[in-house]
Amino acid sequence: MKKKVLPPDTALFPVPATLVSYVDKHSKPNIVSLAWVGIVSSVPPHIGLGIAKSRYSHACIKAKEEFVVNIPTEDMTEALNKCGTVSGREKDKFEYAKLTPEKSLKVSVPIIKECPVNLECKLKKIVELGGSHDYFIGEVVAVHADEDVLSNGNIDASKLSYVGYVMHNYFGKGKEL
Repeated sequence: MKKKVLPPDTALFPVPATLVSYVDKHSKPNIVSLAWVGIVSSVPPHIGLGIAKSRYSHACIKAKEEFVVNIPTEDMTEALNKCGTVSGREKDKFEYAKLTPEKSLKVSVPIIKECPVNLECKLKKIVELGGSHDYFIGEVVAVHADEDVLSNGNIDASKLSYVGYVMHNYFGKGKEL
């Protein structure tokens, strides 16, 4: 089949749909839905977040230098939508999405109780790309996991009903290939 050349785009999919919790300048917790999230390094573990400069979370995470990447389940797509369609400037998204903040171990940002996996992160670097987004790199300093998603003390992806994001749509896990 012949290939057609397209203009540059972010045609990388699927990407994980996540709920990233953070605190504002008054230490009030809030949440942003982010799908531009990826692993940057495994030792020590680092995660990268692509955050639009216009987002409220951009300024808050930059100022406080901490965040938590929370992995939602398939039954949490309504919360993903709610946390991605209104600004934290206007709404308390924990309340709006009916999610529960729970104390973290190593950062001042709460984890989301309803998410089976939570990754506490300390901001290490912001890469300014000169475009719409900056890339926030955080070191993972603590991981929380519900016991029912563990096998032999490790997170077992086959026990998670995680959510992927592709071209403005959410997708469930599907089968392993």
